[in-house]
Amino acid sequence: MTTQKTNDQPDDIRIAVREHYGSLAVKPKAQTTPCCGPSSATIPVDQISLIYETPDAATLPEEVTSLSLGCGDPITLAVLQPGQTVLDLGSGGGIDCFLAARRVGETGHVIGVDMTPAMIDKARLNKAKIGVENVDFRLGEIEHLPVGDEQVDVIISNCVINLSPDKPQVFREAFRVLRSGGRLAVSDMVTDGALPEAIKNSLSAWAGCIAGALDVQDYLSAIEAAGFVNVELTPVYMDRATMDEAIQEYDLGELIDFPPEMLYKTVFSAKITAYKPV
Repeated sequence: MTTQKTNDQPDDIRIAVREHYGSLAVKPKAQTTPCCGPSSATIPVDQISLIYETPDAATLPEEVTSLSLGCGDPITLAVLQPGQTVLDLGSGGGIDCFLAARRVGETGHVIGVDMTPAMIDKARLNKAKIGVENVDFRLGEIEHLPVGDEQVDVIISNCVINLSPDKPQVFREAFRVLRSGGRLAVSDMVTDGALPEAIKNSLSAWAGCIAGALDVQDYLSAIEAAGFVNVELTPVYMDRATMDEAIQEYDLGELIDFPPEMLYKTVFSAKITAYKPV
């Protein structure tokens, strides 16, 4: 992917992200670095356990696991219970939706929302292949969720909120659709300090889950401003090889005006939970 520049125009960012992930849906084995993932978008079944604590992940077919583009395990983080309604922000090929569906059971329901038509098509094909009935995939933006007020018990997301050009709006929408006492449980990219402006203005770096990452304090403040309480964040630092692949894949080397070691310390994954007050 070439390093195009943006002046923080939301439409430009959305187009770049949609095109990038749309191409992965069509050709999931292309050599393209997903969020926090290896250089190939296809993750072998025997490596899924490196991302997901739940053994259910390894039982899903390759059509599903090949589009595992996340940076964590929101399923384990969410502590899902039978009968709950779950919403996945940026559901992609559906891996987290299918794992959530097993946890909530036949009396529960899972909604996956994604703004990329090709991903929605892929997820629906995967749903038919697996034969799961309690999952519904909807085309839409996470800033404007196609979900009614107070319809959801738990919201999950896996390395997607950082891709939004309006994260405060994402959290306001999450708060709107959650029932009282509902839980937010997401894995996402954040930063400890500011990134160079050249990286923040790169469309390639936005699609690569780097440029859009908020400073950790700003991220937490945006969640609290939306009305959430009991907000907790646990950092999960990536290995250097993963960061090196991202720097190479998204042509970031020419944009970094400080040593790569600083980027290793600045950008990291995080497990975040929060609650809507009762």
